[in-house]
Formats: sequence, C-alpha cells, structure tokens
Amino acid sequence: MGPADRNQRLLHDFLDYLKVEKGLSRLTVSAYSHDMAQFSDFLAKRKRSLDAARRQDVRDFLDALFSDQLDGRSVARKLSSARQFYKYLLLDRRIDHDPTLNIESPRQWKVLPKSLAADEVLQTLQGPARVLDSKESHALALRDRAMLEVFYAGALRVSEIIGVRMEDAKLDLGYMMVRGKGDKERIVPMGKSALAAVNIYLQSAREVLCAGKSSPFLFLGRRGRKLTRQRVWQMVSAASQSSGRHASPHMLRHSCATHMVENGADLRTVQTILGHADISTTQVYTHLALDRLKKVYRDHHPRSKRRNAGESQ
Repeated sequence: MGPADRNQRLLHDFLDYLKVEKGLSRLTVSAYSHDMAQFSDFLAKRKRSLDAARRQDVRDFLDALFSDQLDGRSVARKLSSARQFYKYLLLDRRIDHDPTLNIESPRQWKVLPKSLAADEVLQTLQGPARVLDSKESHALALRDRAMLEVFYAGALRVSEIIGVRMEDAKLDLGYMMVRGKGDKERIVPMGKSALAAVNIYLQSAREVLCAGKSSPFLFLGRRGRKLTRQRVWQMVSAASQSSGRHASPHMLRHSCATHMVENGADLRTVQTILGHADISTTQVYTHLALDRLKKVYRDHHPRSKRRNAGESQ
C-alpha cells in the first residue's frame, strides 16, 4: 500500500472515530477532514505517509501555511487538528511517537477574536432597512430582529440558532436550550430585549412565514423553509452595514463574551454561556478580565496611585 492509499485509510478511520466515538458534529468532522487532508497532501509531496511524519514535517507544514498568508488562528487550528489525529493514532497503537509533541501554537492564537463596540452592536440590532410592503417582508424584519437579539444575548453559533426548535424556547423561564458542538445541550439565558423580540416574532411573524406549513424550528425562512447558514450570514452582514462595520454571526458571539468580561463576568460563567468544553478556549478573553482588574484596583485601592509630593516616605 502506497503513502496515498495508506493516508486515505488512516483518515477514514480517524473521521469514523470522531463521528462514532467522540460524537462530533458533521461540520466539526468536516473541518478536521479538510485540515488533515491538507497535511496529507503536503506529506505526499515528500512521499511520506501520515503515520511516518516527523516533527520537522509538521513545522515545515506550519511554515508553508504562514508563507501562504494564512492567519495565525487558522494555522493554530490546523495544528490542533493534527494533535487530535496523532493522539488518536497513539491510542490506537498505530504509532509510538507524536510528531506534534512540543510544537508551540502560534502566538496569534491568543489574539482576541474581533468584536463590535457597544454602540456598533446597538446599531446592528436595529437590523437592515427592509421595504415593508407586504406581510411577509414585515415578518422577515421581525424575525431578523429577534435572531440578532438572540445572537448577542446568548452568544450562539450559526448552526445553533438555525437548529433551535420550538420546544427549546423556554421564554416564560427566560432561557433557551441549545445544542452545540458534539450535540451537547446547554442552557442559554435570554435578556429582556431578546425575550421581547422573540415574543413579538412568535406573535406576529412566525405564522406568516410558515405559510400554512408546519415546522419544528423556531426561526424560519420564507414559506416555512429551514434557514441556511449562508442566509443567516447574509442577514447579519446586511444588518451591520449601518454600524460601519462588516459583522458576522461569530462577531456577535464574541461581542457578547467580550462585553460580559468587560463588565465583570468571571470566565467560568462566560465558558458556560459560550458552551466551551475547556476553559482554555475561553481564556482568550483573560486579558480583558485583567484590564478590568487593574482598572478597579487603580480606582479603589488607596495605595494604587502615586504618592503626593509632601507625603512622608
């Protein structure tokens, strides 16, 4: 079996492991598949199989990604995929050495994800200007406003918001049940603005969008269709134009986390709301917490400020 065929077999087994044993979502498995296929192609040029890769191969692969102008976070994600792959091979006793061992992630991995300022969020939440010339267009405007509010209130991912079902919306209790990565459920609290927007959408818009059809999903497209990821991205992009920033759903998610930390939320709480399995993922927001800590210290500790000239030493 040549290196190409061997790599294909290894990747097939790895992806099966992610789907069956780890229970990861289709999108996550697809991301792993893309990352590892790219590394496999890189090794193929060196006539080397994945299970024969050396540490220098991994380093050279990362350098090649940087030379292709890939940003640090994307490079770090591909390194993370490789770590998981070789961890699997070790557990399955297909290799006896991990070539990703002691390779540091790019420092750019710790760069804070882009977020909107509070006033930019406010402008975005107003939604894009629609021509309200029909019941349907009015219903779509109410839906967009409700979705934008939910994105910012609960830090949802795109796949999560389009997957919310009617029974998941516990509006009388002030929260939603959300299915995140790996089909893990979490409770996402909704603030007053988000609850009000969703209630208005349910009372005045959802039935119009259903157009006589039934659907289990909370947020719908025209004629009761399930929303696509692309449509949601387009909606958020259009809504953000009034703020002067081109925003994405992920920016609203990061804005929620950023503004919570800036206002004193602890990282464990933010971790729970974001649905991060490991707090190390949430620690990208640590410097915001430290900035706030320093400010509170400067403002309130009696010995934090410079002494007066006349004060005794």
